[in-house]
Amino acid sequence: MTTTFELTKLLRENIQKLVPYSSARDEFKGEASILLDANENAYGSPLERNFNRYPDPLQHQLKLKLSGIKGVPARNMFLGNGSDEAIDILYRACCRPGIDNVILVPPTYGMYEVSANINDVAIKKVNLTADFQLDLNGIAEAIDANTRMIFLCSPNNPTGNSLHREDVETVLANFNGLVVIDEAYINYSRQKTFIQELTEYGNLVVLQTLSKAWGLAGLRLGMAFASEEIIEIFNKIKPPYNINLATQELVLKALDNIDTVNAWIKETVAERDGLAEKLHALPYVLHVYPSDANFILVKIDEPRKLYEYLVAKSIIVRDRSKVELCAGCLRITVGTPDENKELISALEKFS
Repeated sequence: MTTTFELTKLLRENIQKLVPYSSARDEFKGEASILLDANENAYGSPLERNFNRYPDPLQHQLKLKLSGIKGVPARNMFLGNGSDEAIDILYRACCRPGIDNVILVPPTYGMYEVSANINDVAIKKVNLTADFQLDLNGIAEAIDANTRMIFLCSPNNPTGNSLHREDVETVLANFNGLVVIDEAYINYSRQKTFIQELTEYGNLVVLQTLSKAWGLAGLRLGMAFASEEIIEIFNKIKPPYNINLATQELVLKALDNIDTVNAWIKETVAERDGLAEKLHALPYVLHVYPSDANFILVKIDEPRKLYEYLVAKSIIVRDRSKVELCAGCLRITVGTPDENKELISALEKFS
């Protein structure tokens, strides 16, 4: 049975009453030649490029450009200092410390749990099934009156697979809290983004990032897409100037190079498939899990020994063997063709 979602019932009372900080640049609109409103250094910066002025607090230019790429109106978009900022804001907006809870579906991205612990929010874990899909019955049983959010990662980290779309839709249609779908790796997947469903589900929040396919991890720009009502809450809580001017300018330039990024995505997917094939052939590899991301989860004998062997050769992978359902597994990011050849060469020499 489809539930009716009401955001006001989900929000903490103090957030409903919150009067957001009003920055100098929020209060003034238009162009000006003399800016004496924000106590900035009028002389400039000790750099080739001046950064003495505060950035656009709502990143209008950047959102307009992203809107053309994503096919989503700017009013349905929040930009954060990485997706982690969006995750933290969601906890602060919706979860009363020591009272409310969220549902996580391990194995999954670790920051959902870290952010819950920082905000003193209880966690209910419903493990994925053996084939890394949602346990819908388990999720339904875990939901109680204080469950505020369900976090889903698709393609999932660290397993690499996409969640069945119809299962995600079932959760969206039957839960009256927020369903947060993290699509950090969506560019590498054949799966369609859930951004297209924003008008269908008022309780949907989609997270994406420019850290992966766009190669801008060092600039820390994450995106959240949601209803206008939810985006207003993000903007109410966020620090006034959360995305710095250098990041805004550099990302604007990067977005002009979508053809380059698409070529990288195509090559990464081809390299991923070739790497998976070579990993399958290694005698100590027990299983190579199918991936829709830019990494591969591999189950092997003695993962720690292999991890340390690769470290000694200056090749760093991620040991995930202590994560739920990932015993014996290493997670290997897809590198350049040369890096992948070097990796395979080292793996073939391991015994």
